[in-house]
Amino acid sequence: MENLFPILIAEDDPVSRMLLEKTLVKAGYEVASVTNGLEALESFSEKFFPIVLTDWMMPEMDGLQLCRAIRKNISTGYVFIFILTGKDSIDNMVAGLEAGADDYLTKPFKRAELIARLKTATRVLELEKSLKDANEEITILAITDALTGCYNRTFMDEHLPKEIKRAVRYNHPISLIMLDIDHFKQINDTYGHQAGDEVLKELVKSINRSIRCDVDWVTRYGGEEFLVVFPETDFERAELLAERLRRDISQNTIRFKEKEIRITASLGVTGFTSSDTLREVSYEAMISLADKSLYQAKEEGRNRVVGRAVES
Repeated sequence: MENLFPILIAEDDPVSRMLLEKTLVKAGYEVASVTNGLEALESFSEKFFPIVLTDWMMPEMDGLQLCRAIRKNISTGYVFIFILTGKDSIDNMVAGLEAGADDYLTKPFKRAELIARLKTATRVLELEKSLKDANEEITILAITDALTGCYNRTFMDEHLPKEIKRAVRYNHPISLIMLDIDHFKQINDTYGHQAGDEVLKELVKSINRSIRCDVDWVTRYGGEEFLVVFPETDFERAELLAERLRRDISQNTIRFKEKEIRITASLGVTGFTSSDTLREVSYEAMISLADKSLYQAKEEGRNRVVGRAVES
């Protein structure tokens, strides 16, 4: 079934506006109407309209001014703009297109022609949407670990320095947890690499259940190592979260081909509180502290949490 995009009509003449409304509603379109360009722009603050039919001559703001304003101010998505007017000279058509209109219809309009032109607009908008969706998918794939679905190092290297700088600048807390699955090679050797992959995926699911959606985030640091970032969370709180996460991981049973796999993890924690007086903390320094804490946890017997706060 053809996708019918909502249409906004900007027409000051009540008879023309009514004819347009009736024609479009009968064709199955959702329609909203205003009497000038300023009202049309105000309508966009409440709802996005992919298609606009505008008269040329209107009070307050005419059709050409509306075209320019839409191209300058509306960024939600592409807006396909028709100008409807009795001016049918080549110069007028060129002026309308240069102002940002996509198509031009002369009054009185013919219903069949209007509907046909709208179908063309729909094809353009659907193509624009498919390209936008494809670009978004490519962007997501570029920052996502293919196996586990969490963020990858590319995302971490770009966003973590910004998170840390923001926390230092505004004196907000931030904490990191570096996590490594204990004896992961033995899992691969005993159960196979497919089982190891399943363990990694289940681990990320377990982490995601323990963190705040849209606030905290997890990235695959490398192999079986993961980094969990806790904005607005001080060091002491992060240590408690790390211990809870360690316990949850150790108590979870991962099933793979009728086999039950139990794992443990070692965790290194670092961070600072909002009361710390910090002139600057580098991304590399915080990663290093978390990594050293993780190494100490392994040295002390694994399946434990070790923390090192950032020194003020």
